[in-house]
Amino acid sequence: MGILDGKKVKFEILEELKKKVELLDRKPGLAVIQIGEDPASCVYVKNKNKMADNLGYIFNHIKLSEDVNEEEVLSIISNLNNDDNIDGILVQMPVPKHLNPKVIQEAIDPFKDVDGLNSVNMGKLAHDTNCLIPCTPMGIVDLLKYYNIPISGKNVTIIGRSDLVGKPLASLMTNNNATVTLCHSKTSNLKDFTLLADILVVAVGVPNLITKDYVKEGSVVIDVGINRLDNGKICGDVDFDSVKDKVSYITPVPGGVGQMTVAELGLNTYKAYILRK
Repeated sequence: MGILDGKKVKFEILEELKKKVELLDRKPGLAVIQIGEDPASCVYVKNKNKMADNLGYIFNHIKLSEDVNEEEVLSIISNLNNDDNIDGILVQMPVPKHLNPKVIQEAIDPFKDVDGLNSVNMGKLAHDTNCLIPCTPMGIVDLLKYYNIPISGKNVTIIGRSDLVGKPLASLMTNNNATVTLCHSKTSNLKDFTLLADILVVAVGVPNLITKDYVKEGSVVIDVGINRLDNGKICGDVDFDSVKDKVSYITPVPGGVGQMTVAELGLNTYKAYILRK
């Protein structure tokens, strides 16, 4: 069994990117809008800030109260869309229930949409044309490529159909010539599909859902889940100890896909800068 070390790959990607950023006319600007005090969001924003500082980006953290109205959020996004010093805009999810995340994502200029969730970028991804791609799916593909794990011609099973991971990853894997099966909560006989997978991606937020009897011998397992158990420990959607001796490669949690997501945000901000020139 090999470990797909997201932390190591993130470090290499960002070191290479830092050299490119130093050659630019000005520092790229990344704006992150955080609404409320969700503890996980606070950690994620802190990690993004650290990444931006490391690369020499200008980081604009806009923190809004839990009860902010949609009109105010859209007004802030509009101002950022028109700010030439801001290249990337991201609204940290989840947002409070009284706000519509789709309306918010659609308001972001597609050329500044570093989360890749605007329908313009989603559509371009489906058509396999140049665009900003959601960070976690792109991170998964880059992690596989770093370790020279072939995607073309492979059976890829994805569990989870979210706009953030499952759907864009299905498009991305298809664009890389994989045969893709997208499973979800209504899928019958899940095991029938997971046992066919050369590459199994699990992104559902259910602790230790996948055990060794769900995976094919020698397959590659990508665990996107980050769950906190009652005892305070962090675990993924895959039962790592049960699965690790049956697979050829597996991502750890933490230290796997989450690390790659941060790296891809750095790359997307740079890409947004270039696209807008």
